[in-house]
Amino acid sequence: MAASSASVEGVIGPLGSCLTKLGFEVYPLKVGWYNSVLPPSFHLPYPDDALAVVVLSTPAMFEQAFLPFLEHSSIQKPSDPIDQCVRHCVSTAVSQSFPELKVDVRFDYELLPSRKPKFLAQTAAHVSGAAFYYQQSDVADQPWAERKMFGVCIHPSFGGWFAIRALLVFEDVTVGSELVRPDPPDCVASRGDRIKLLEAFNFHWQDWSYRDIVPGRQTYSERQREYFSTPPAQRLALLRSWGLLPKEEAQPDLNPHEQNQANGHG
Repeated sequence: MAASSASVEGVIGPLGSCLTKLGFEVYPLKVGWYNSVLPPSFHLPYPDDALAVVVLSTPAMFEQAFLPFLEHSSIQKPSDPIDQCVRHCVSTAVSQSFPELKVDVRFDYELLPSRKPKFLAQTAAHVSGAAFYYQQSDVADQPWAERKMFGVCIHPSFGGWFAIRALLVFEDVTVGSELVRPDPPDCVASRGDRIKLLEAFNFHWQDWSYRDIVPGRQTYSERQREYFSTPPAQRLALLRSWGLLPKEEAQPDLNPHEQNQANGHG
C-alpha cells in the first residue's frame, strides 16, 4: 500500500483482519486529539492530522493468542511472556499488512530514555472512543480531600476486563474531516458509581472488583485469572505446570514493571 493512497479504512481494515481473530480490538485516532489533552512533554512528535491506532486486548486474547504463542514460540527471558506475545502479534500484523508504510509502534510497557512511558495508554483509549478514562476530576464534590486518586479506563463491553497494549502511529498517513472524534461511552455515569469505581481501583485493585463496575460481555477465563493472580516471578513456573514451557527453564529476574496493576498487564 502506497502512503499516498492509504486511508483510515485502508489501515483499520487489514489491521483488524489480522488482530481481531487473536482477541484484539483496534481504534483509529488523530495524533492531534491525543496531544490536545496533554502537556507538551507528553506530545507525540507528529502532525495533528497523522493517523494513529490504539490496540486493546480483550479477554479472548489469552486463549486465542497467548496460549498458542507459548506453544509455538520460545520465551525470551527475562521479558514478560504477555509482552512478548503482544509484540509478536502486533508487529507481525503491521509488517504483513503495511510493508511500505512507516509505522511507529509503541507498546504499553516501553519507556523513553527520560523514563516516561512511550505513550499514555488510558488517554489514547479515551480520545479514540474505545474506553472512558474515569479520573478524579470526573467526580463532583470529591470525598477524598487532598488525596491523589488514580484514574482507570472502563470498556463499554468488557468493563475493566481488558488491557491497552499498543499505539501505532502511521507517520505518512494523514486524515482529514472524514475521521470525527468520538465520545467514549460513559458507562459509569452516576457520581456514586464513579466514587465506587475509583475507590475500588485505588484501595482494592488486587481483588479486581473494579473490573465489574459494569456487566462485562466477557470476563477472564479461570485459567487467565489464575495466571494474572500469580505473582510475576512465579508465572513461568505456572506455565511449566500447565505443560506450556520446557521443565528445565530457569526462573527469570523480573522487574517491578511486571506487577499486575491497572489496565496494563491483565
